[in-house]
Amino acid sequence: MKYITGDELAKIIKSDKVANRDYLVVDVRDDDYAGGNIKSALNLPSREFQMGVYDLVQKTADVKTMVFHCALSQMRGPKAARLYEETRNNLNLASEKPQEVYVLRDGFTDFQRKFKDDPTLVEKWEEEVWANAEDWS
Repeated sequence: MKYITGDELAKIIKSDKVANRDYLVVDVRDDDYAGGNIKSALNLPSREFQMGVYDLVQKTADVKTMVFHCALSQMRGPKAARLYEETRNNLNLASEKPQEVYVLRDGFTDFQRKFKDDPTLVEKWEEEVWANAEDWS
């Protein structure tokens, strides 16, 4: 499993790379999705991920960089990234269309803590939701 830091992801988002073409951030948070998200991220909740992974692999075959995350990227994010890579391998896409697959280290909780005030990185952020975020870890 390869990890990417929030700072590295922020650099990609702020570069000349285009979301959904050069990179895609996949947010697998479920009910905890409320309160903000990484700009242009696709929310595919973990409870639905296994049902949607085949379509995701097909639709993102040409995307160069995939980044998966959940709130802390300890369970749901890494599991989704692993399932995504396994599906790509089973469809023999890994050798035909190389792609980098990452997990966002420390998840959205850390990303929003650093970048919540930057609208080029975080959208729909709600202070009330994150007021007790320190209690979550």
